[in-house]
Amino acid sequence: MILLSSSIALGPSLNQSHIVMAQQQKLQGFHDNSNSLFSTVKLQQPTGIFFEINNMTFSHHTATVNGIQMHYVIGGHGNPVVLLHGWPETWFEWHKVMPTLAKNYTIIAPDLPGIGDSSKPSTGYDGKTVAADIHQLVTQLGFKTIFLVGHDIGSQVAYSYAAEHPREVKRLVVIDYTFPGFSIPGKMPTWWSVFHQAPDIPEALVQGKELLYLSWFFHNLAYNSAAITSDIDEFVSHYSAPGGMHAGFEYYRAFPQDAIQNENYSKTKITMPVLAIAAGYDPAFGGNITSNSPLHAMMTFAQNAHGIFVPNSGHWVPEERPDFLIKELSNFFGDNSTKTDK
Repeated sequence: MILLSSSIALGPSLNQSHIVMAQQQKLQGFHDNSNSLFSTVKLQQPTGIFFEINNMTFSHHTATVNGIQMHYVIGGHGNPVVLLHGWPETWFEWHKVMPTLAKNYTIIAPDLPGIGDSSKPSTGYDGKTVAADIHQLVTQLGFKTIFLVGHDIGSQVAYSYAAEHPREVKRLVVIDYTFPGFSIPGKMPTWWSVFHQAPDIPEALVQGKELLYLSWFFHNLAYNSAAITSDIDEFVSHYSAPGGMHAGFEYYRAFPQDAIQNENYSKTKITMPVLAIAAGYDPAFGGNITSNSPLHAMMTFAQNAHGIFVPNSGHWVPEERPDFLIKELSNFFGDNSTKTDK
């Protein structure tokens, strides 16, 4: 669990009364009525460690969902936005976009099962199962309807969630991901997506070399690697912990199962608006990107999907171009007129 960085500070003056006040503010802004886009049921009272990112307060919590412990960070006020990270990252990949979005939205950023400060189950890394875990978290927090954003493997979980609960996702965003079973024709799979699916050998080969191995991805899939360099140690600290790399690889080993699930999901197109975001530049793929992989899948999965490229960004869009992403998400979600301030 990260508590402090150059842009993050603990808020020791906050106490239980502040927690209650925050929950009362949420309830005021989310009453279920015919004129409201979003609705909630009674919220649980959280207890956690408060901290600040750029003067915006967030807090760490852990919830028991479907038999596992899921760590999440929550903050802000307004309609709920759930942010699902990719590999090899944690909730922290969103730290550059969270403060601005939290001015108008309630931000929920969990660590996916097996990753970060969430517990590491022995099975259940396919999209459908992880989506059920995220849905249980959202339900416990009292939200019925959400905006949902996924990056990398988080995109698979986000789509699975939307397909399973289409009336509970108002808008869906997927960022820079090739959906299993629905890759662009003729596009070869990446070497790592094949390597990571092999049983046991990836863990054996990278043990003790996690920093070297993971740094390759952060530098070679980036347009501006300097934008993410300072975050690498945070991510490596979690993936190098016991079971960390194994859990990450398990998401790749679930790709065949994801492909089957995606095929079944695709028989009924989701109806909520979908935004498919692709990196504009990726050194590992030869530089400038001309095909939008997530959009290719969403044209089959969804009735209403459109795509954009992120200029001057590689795969790590939330870190490389937070300004661009904040603008696109805010525009896509629309004016958030529901405020929770009194």
